[in-house]
Amino acid sequence: MSASRKAVADNRGRQWIDFAPDVLAERCPSRAVLNDVTSRWGVLVLLALREGRQRFGELRRLIGGISEKMLAQTLQKLETDGFVERIAHPVVPPHVEYRLTPLGTGIARRIAALTRWIESRMPEILVARGRADKPRKEGRG
Repeated sequence: MSASRKAVADNRGRQWIDFAPDVLAERCPSRAVLNDVTSRWGVLVLLALREGRQRFGELRRLIGGISEKMLAQTLQKLETDGFVERIAHPVVPPHVEYRLTPLGTGIARRIAALTRWIESRMPEILVARGRADKPRKEGRG
């Protein structure tokens, strides 16, 4: 990572970063963010929240196969990274909603483009997978 000084604005003022982020560098914190965003559940939560504000139960129903524990952990990581906002309404029983922040909207848009590309290429991908599996099956004999 090269040593350049860059100001980053947040809702508490300015923070200074004393390096140029480089995801290929071993110790760059951008790797942790990349992991949060591109994990299986991170991708799916970001896509689901593109639909607008969602309650925890609504998200769980939208994202097939996710456990409560994984959804809670994923939401917490994405909130920590600044991609998701947790909105707690002061009512009884508690009412909590989640929504994308402007930062989250930007990354979700890019993830949606990637997933649309994958979905549109599934026939080709399945053919490639079939070719790759064939020698393995034949080798077992």
